[in-house]
Amino acid sequence: MHSAEIIVLATRAYLAAGVLAGAVFLTAGIGRIDASARGVYAFRPLLLPGVALLWPLVLWRWRQLAKRAAGGHA
Repeated sequence: MHSAEIIVLATRAYLAAGVLAGAVFLTAGIGRIDASARGVYAFRPLLLPGVALLWPLVLWRWRQLAKRAAGGHA
């Protein structure tokens, strides 16, 4: 396998994970984090490209806020 093929494969895997994480976050998580996002569904598809690219940061931040809401020291 050539290095270009590895890069393309890794990029596809990263974006696939990002789309999956974005779909989960935008359906289940955003309403828990941002009260103004509850019940507003029209803008969520617009957020998917950004969430798909920044998914590790989004999931980390979601986890930190969930810990804080549960009474943890995050």
